[in-house]
Amino acid sequence: MTVKRMDNVGIVVADLDAAIEFFVELGLELEGRAPIAGDWADRITGLPDMRVEIAMLRTPDGHSRLELSRFDAPPVVADHRTAPVNSLGYLRVMFAVEDLNDTLARLAKRSATVVGEVVQYANAYRLCYIRGPEGILIGLAEQLGQQASRENPLD
Repeated sequence: MTVKRMDNVGIVVADLDAAIEFFVELGLELEGRAPIAGDWADRITGLPDMRVEIAMLRTPDGHSRLELSRFDAPPVVADHRTAPVNSLGYLRVMFAVEDLNDTLARLAKRSATVVGEVVQYANAYRLCYIRGPEGILIGLAEQLGQQASRENPLD
Protein backbone atom coordinates (compact mmCIF):
# COMPACT_ATOMS: atom_id res chain seq x y z
CA MET A 1 0.00 0.00 0.00
CA THR A 2 1.27 3.49 -0.80
CA VAL A 3 0.64 6.92 0.65
CA LYS A 4 -2.12 8.74 -1.21
CA ARG A 5 -0.89 12.28 -0.45
CA MET A 6 0.55 14.48 2.27
CA ASP A 7 -2.50 16.20 3.73
CA ASN A 8 -1.03 19.11 5.68
CA VAL A 9 1.81 20.49 7.77
CA GLY A 10 0.96 21.75 11.25
CA ILE A 11 2.50 24.66 13.12
CA VAL A 12 1.65 25.64 16.70
CA VAL A 13 1.53 29.40 17.28
CA ALA A 14 0.73 31.74 20.17
CA ASP A 15 -1.02 34.42 18.06
CA LEU A 16 -3.32 32.68 15.61
CA ASP A 17 -4.68 35.89 14.05
CA ALA A 18 -1.20 37.25 13.25
CA ALA A 19 -0.09 33.92 11.80
CA ILE A 20 -3.19 33.71 9.59
CA GLU A 21 -2.60 37.28 8.33
CA PHE A 22 1.04 36.46 7.54
CA PHE A 23 0.28 33.30 5.55
CA VAL A 24 -2.62 34.98 3.72
CA GLU A 25 -0.17 37.75 2.74
CA LEU A 26 2.18 35.03 1.47
CA GLY A 27 -0.64 33.82 -0.79
CA LEU A 28 -2.39 31.01 1.07
CA GLU A 29 -6.18 30.98 1.28
CA LEU A 30 -7.97 30.58 4.61
CA GLU A 31 -10.33 27.60 4.35
CA GLY A 32 -11.69 28.02 7.86
CA ARG A 33 -10.99 28.01 11.57
CA ALA A 34 -12.59 26.18 14.45
CA PRO A 35 -12.21 25.24 18.09
CA ILE A 36 -11.26 21.62 18.71
CA ALA A 37 -11.92 19.82 22.00
CA GLY A 38 -13.50 16.67 23.32
CA ASP A 39 -12.79 13.06 24.03
CA TRP A 40 -11.79 12.18 20.46
CA ALA A 41 -9.29 15.07 20.34
CA ASP A 42 -7.82 14.08 23.72
CA ARG A 43 -7.40 10.49 22.54
CA ILE A 44 -5.72 11.29 19.22
CA THR A 45 -3.24 13.79 20.72
CA GLY A 46 -2.68 12.03 24.04
CA LEU A 47 -3.36 15.35 25.80
CA PRO A 48 -6.15 15.16 28.40
CA ASP A 49 -8.59 18.10 28.40
CA MET A 50 -7.02 19.53 25.25
CA ARG A 51 -8.54 22.73 23.86
CA VAL A 52 -7.14 24.21 20.68
CA GLU A 53 -8.24 26.58 17.95
CA ILE A 54 -7.09 25.67 14.46
CA ALA A 55 -7.04 27.44 11.13
CA MET A 56 -6.61 25.56 7.86
CA LEU A 57 -5.00 27.38 4.94
CA ARG A 58 -4.63 26.10 1.37
CA THR A 59 -2.03 26.86 -1.28
CA PRO A 60 -3.46 28.50 -4.43
CA ASP A 61 -2.99 25.29 -6.45
CA GLY A 62 -5.16 23.43 -3.93
CA HIS A 63 -2.61 20.64 -3.40
CA SER A 64 -1.14 21.58 -0.02
CA ARG A 65 -2.49 22.76 3.31
CA LEU A 66 -1.06 24.40 6.38
CA GLU A 67 -2.75 23.87 9.74
CA LEU A 68 -2.11 26.56 12.34
CA SER A 69 -2.98 25.70 15.94
CA ARG A 70 -3.18 27.79 19.10
CA PHE A 71 -3.42 25.71 22.28
CA ASP A 72 -5.59 27.01 25.11
CA ALA A 73 -4.95 23.86 27.17
CA PRO A 74 -2.74 22.24 28.13
CA PRO A 75 0.01 24.88 28.19
CA VAL A 76 2.71 24.70 25.52
CA VAL A 77 5.69 22.71 26.87
CA ALA A 78 8.49 23.50 24.40
CA ASP A 79 9.45 26.35 22.11
CA HIS A 80 11.51 25.71 18.98
CA ARG A 81 10.78 29.00 17.22
CA THR A 82 14.33 30.29 17.40
CA ALA A 83 16.05 26.99 16.59
CA PRO A 84 18.79 27.32 13.98
CA VAL A 85 18.46 25.73 10.55
CA ASN A 86 20.56 22.69 11.58
CA SER A 87 18.36 21.69 14.54
CA LEU A 88 17.00 18.14 14.75
CA GLY A 89 13.33 17.44 14.13
CA TYR A 90 10.67 19.18 12.09
CA LEU A 91 11.99 22.57 11.24
CA ARG A 92 10.51 24.49 8.36
CA VAL A 93 8.02 24.59 5.55
CA MET A 94 9.13 25.75 2.09
CA PHE A 95 6.98 27.54 -0.45
CA ALA A 96 7.57 28.04 -4.16
CA VAL A 97 6.92 31.70 -5.04
CA GLU A 98 6.63 33.51 -8.35
CA ASP A 99 8.70 36.57 -7.43
CA LEU A 100 11.04 36.30 -4.44
CA ASN A 101 11.78 40.04 -4.23
CA ASP A 102 8.10 40.96 -4.23
CA THR A 103 7.30 38.26 -1.66
CA LEU A 104 10.08 39.46 0.66
CA ALA A 105 8.92 43.07 0.37
CA ARG A 106 5.31 42.14 1.23
CA LEU A 107 6.30 39.89 4.14
CA ALA A 108 8.73 42.47 5.55
CA LYS A 109 5.65 44.58 6.27
CA ARG A 110 4.58 41.69 8.53
CA SER A 111 7.98 41.63 10.31
CA ALA A 112 9.57 38.81 8.29
CA THR A 113 13.37 38.84 8.32
CA VAL A 114 15.82 36.97 6.10
CA VAL A 115 17.85 34.46 8.15
CA GLY A 116 21.05 34.51 6.09
CA GLU A 117 20.87 35.93 2.62
CA VAL A 118 19.10 35.36 -0.67
CA VAL A 119 21.21 32.99 -2.78
CA GLN A 120 21.05 31.59 -6.28
CA TYR A 121 21.51 27.85 -6.83
CA ALA A 122 22.96 27.29 -10.29
CA ASN A 123 20.56 28.70 -12.89
CA ALA A 124 17.65 26.92 -11.25
CA TYR A 125 16.49 28.74 -8.09
CA ARG A 126 16.76 31.85 -5.93
CA LEU A 127 16.30 30.74 -2.32
CA CYS A 128 16.24 32.03 1.22
CA TYR A 129 15.03 31.26 4.70
CA ILE A 130 12.99 33.81 6.58
CA ARG A 131 11.68 34.08 10.11
CA GLY A 132 7.97 34.71 10.00
CA PRO A 133 5.47 35.28 12.79
CA GLU A 134 6.81 34.19 16.17
CA GLY A 135 10.14 33.21 14.60
CA ILE A 136 8.70 30.41 12.45
CA LEU A 137 11.32 29.29 9.91
CA ILE A 138 10.02 29.42 6.33
CA GLY A 139 11.85 28.63 3.10
CA LEU A 140 11.08 30.54 -0.08
CA ALA A 141 12.14 29.42 -3.56
CA GLU A 142 11.74 31.18 -6.89
CA GLN A 143 12.36 28.86 -9.83
CA LEU A 144 14.37 30.46 -12.61
CA GLY A 145 14.00 29.77 -16.32
CA GLN A 146 11.78 26.85 -17.30
CA GLN A 147 8.89 26.66 -14.81
CA ALA A 148 8.51 22.88 -14.41
CA SER A 149 6.46 22.25 -11.27
CA ARG A 150 8.48 19.32 -9.84
CA GLU A 151 11.79 19.59 -11.64
CA ASN A 152 14.68 18.25 -9.54
CA PRO A 153 17.26 21.06 -9.16
CA LEU A 154 19.98 18.53 -8.34
CA ASP A 155 19.86 16.75 -11.71
